[in-house]
Amino acid sequence: MILLMAIPTYDNLFNPVIEALKKLGGSGSVSEIEEKVAVLLKLTDEEVNEIHRGNRSKLSYRLAWSRNYLKRYGILENSSRGVWALTPLGTKTGKVDKDEVNKAVKLLDQALVKGKKDGKKVIDDEEPGLWQEEMLEQLLKLSPAAFERLCQRILRESGFVQVEVTGRSGDGGIDGRGIIKIAGLLSFYIIFQCKRYTGSVSAQQIRDFRGAMVGRADKGLVITTGTFTRDARQEATRDGAPHIDLIEGEELVEKMKELQLGLKIKMEESVEVDKDWFKAF
Repeated sequence: MILLMAIPTYDNLFNPVIEALKKLGGSGSVSEIEEKVAVLLKLTDEEVNEIHRGNRSKLSYRLAWSRNYLKRYGILENSSRGVWALTPLGTKTGKVDKDEVNKAVKLLDQALVKGKKDGKKVIDDEEPGLWQEEMLEQLLKLSPAAFERLCQRILRESGFVQVEVTGRSGDGGIDGRGIIKIAGLLSFYIIFQCKRYTGSVSAQQIRDFRGAMVGRADKGLVITTGTFTRDARQEATRDGAPHIDLIEGEELVEKMKELQLGLKIKMEESVEVDKDWFKAF
C-alpha cells in the first residue's frame, strides 16, 4: 500500500509557486509550474496524479487557487496564452506571508462585494478551474472518433494543413497526420495520437508511439484529456531520441479558449465620458 503525502493547501503553495517561477526564468506554462513545484516538494507520480474531482488532480486544483491569489496580490500576472509570469514586485519578492496574502485578498473581495452593491463596475477574477473542469467533462463525453475529429479541428485552427485522421487500428497508436509550415517556408510532417481518458499517459506509451513514428514523420504530438506522468515527460524529451510534444487536458482546454472553440466568451464594455473633450468647444 502506497501512502500518499498530503498535498499542501493552496496558501502553503504560494512560496513554492514563486520559487518554481524563479527557477523557470520568471515565467512558465501551467504544466511547467506544476512539474517544477512537484520537483521542489519531492512529490511522487501517485501524489501528483491524486484526483481532486472529476479529471482534475488535487495538486492542479490547489495550484490554480494559489496562482489566483498571488495574481490578486500583485505577485503574478498571466497572458491570454496561459503563460504565468512574475510581476516586477514578484521578481523582487523572496517569500510571502500566507496570512498577509489571504488578508489582502479578503479585503479585495469585500471591496468587490461593496462595489457591486453600489452599482459600480468592478473587475472580478473568476474562480479558477470551473470552466476548465466543465470543458474537460464535455470532452470526456465525446466518442473516441469524435475526439479525434476535434483534435483535427484544433490543429487546423492552429495553422496545420493537410490534417487527416487515419482511424486505422494496429497502426502503432497513430491517429492522424498533418503538416505545419514555419514562416511559410519550412514544412514539418507531424503525426499525432489522441487519448481521451482520465488517466495518465505512461512512459511506455510514449515509447510505443515513438516506435511507430520513427521514419514516418519529423515530429510527434500526443494530445490527452488526462495528464502525463513525470517519466512520460522525461521520455518525450529524452536525449538521443526524436522529441515528442505533449498536450495534456488543462493545456488543451486553454488552447480551445484561445481559439474560441466550444466556449462563449462574454466581454463587458466600459464607457466613460471624456469631460476634457468638451472643453475644446
